Amino acid sequence: MDLSRLTVRSFLESAVERNADAPYLFWEDEVETYEQFNAHVDRAAAFWHNVGVRKGDRVAFMADNSPAFLHAWLGLAKIGAVLVAINTGFKFAEAQYLVEHSEARFALIDPQHAELFRRIEDASPSLHSTFTIGAAEGYDDFLTSAAEMRAVAPSVDLVGDDLISLIYTSGTTGRPKGVMQPHRNYVLTGQAYPHWMRMERGDRIYACLPLFHINSQAYSTMGAIGAEGAMVLAPRFSASRFWPDVRKHDVTVFNFIGAMTVILSKKEPGPDDRDHRVRVAYGVPALPHDVRTEVERRFGLACVSGFGMSETTYGLLEPIDEPRHPDSMGVPRSHPDPSVPATEARIVGLDGQELPRGEIGELVLRNPAMMLGYFREPEKTAEALRDGWLYTGDSAWQAEDGYFYFVDRKKDIVRRRGENVSSLEVEMIVNTHPDVQESAVIGVPSELTDEELCVFVVARDGRTVDPAAIVAWCDEQLAAFKVPRYVELVEALPKTPTAKIEKHRLRSGDYGAGSRYDAGARSTKAGARG
Repeated sequence: MDLSRLTVRSFLESAVERNADAPYLFWEDEVETYEQFNAHVDRAAAFWHNVGVRKGDRVAFMADNSPAFLHAWLGLAKIGAVLVAINTGFKFAEAQYLVEHSEARFALIDPQHAELFRRIEDASPSLHSTFTIGAAEGYDDFLTSAAEMRAVAPSVDLVGDDLISLIYTSGTTGRPKGVMQPHRNYVLTGQAYPHWMRMERGDRIYACLPLFHINSQAYSTMGAIGAEGAMVLAPRFSASRFWPDVRKHDVTVFNFIGAMTVILSKKEPGPDDRDHRVRVAYGVPALPHDVRTEVERRFGLACVSGFGMSETTYGLLEPIDEPRHPDSMGVPRSHPDPSVPATEARIVGLDGQELPRGEIGELVLRNPAMMLGYFREPEKTAEALRDGWLYTGDSAWQAEDGYFYFVDRKKDIVRRRGENVSSLEVEMIVNTHPDVQESAVIGVPSELTDEELCVFVVARDGRTVDPAAIVAWCDEQLAAFKVPRYVELVEALPKTPTAKIEKHRLRSGDYGAGSRYDAGARSTKAGARG
């Protein structure tokens, strides 16, 4: 396979030729066939070109999930322009930084962000024009303007290494970094995702994760094209509308991240739990084995876990047809075409040398679907990409049988009494408590050395959490040095719209009620720990 020729434009247009009358996009009660969808994309491409967007230009989007987002984005892709998708939960300073750092010349927004972008325009001289999805005073209407264009996308020379998207990282360790994703990576992912999920032609993917996230861009949007199936787009994840949507549109596959599947599993069982066509759900992090077993039994589907990140859409995956390895991230992913190099994965020490199996170190990856680097960040690029390997910043280990196991983000390892504690491991135990909806563990300063463990807990609807019971629950299942000393009850955890917990806000001390249960002050046993 010639990777240099893999562009999203040709990928989409080839699928349209073979599936012109087949449905590609479901949105509420609307359906667009491949031909209709592509016509909208071509009009968007013509619109962008008409207003001055050229190959390599960055265009900032601050918009929620909608068909217009997809049309506008893939219209940019057809003319070689670059999407800069901004988290719709961002405030002025956060959004302005992405606009300025990316040097975006144009922007597309939802009307509710109009006032924010007026301020950004005043502070960002590089921003030339802003358009809205729908009417908004002072801005041109993208939908009306694009609809008036002829459905012909301008001809542009594209290659696989041309950028299609800047995916900005969450910035939990500093300023967000712009991950440079090329066309090649998205096409490779679209070709391989159906193979990983054992999808069949015509299968339908439910996409409720935000389109500013690489999961929906690469796995859902491209995966549906690669399967020559359809994408069922939802505005956002909603526990109440999830299964009704899935049933209405005959969904067969969905992706999840964070606590999404756990939230679904904690709803009261009903007689229609298996009344759907879903065969497989893919997501990260790996569900606790007992939770996954219960989800699969109750809903009659397979839950597959893996490892991927903004920097690479490949990584690790549980083979769907092989026996399960509880809590594993799986093995290196491969492309269905054997001429495409498979992912290589290693566990390395601080010196970059590979460690023996069973030892914990940093997970590093090498594959043909890695980022080109961080936009305008040569030093950070050099730190992450070394000798062709991507250093993930995640602690993991590899078993003798070749399967990989996640330990924690390197920055989320808590050092306690000379021991390294995985915050994820503790969270998995706390989340199994019947009164707990979800939790987050951080390290907090200790009066002695290292840190203490503090767990923030959200109660299930209609339940009351006893902090002492949480400590006792952990004490029964974890080594003493892993049991949290502090418990803080909160109504909700701070999250990004992609459901990632913002632990930097928990660490800052300005989140929550500030009243912490101190097991060390109430129990001799806990006090010995803390």
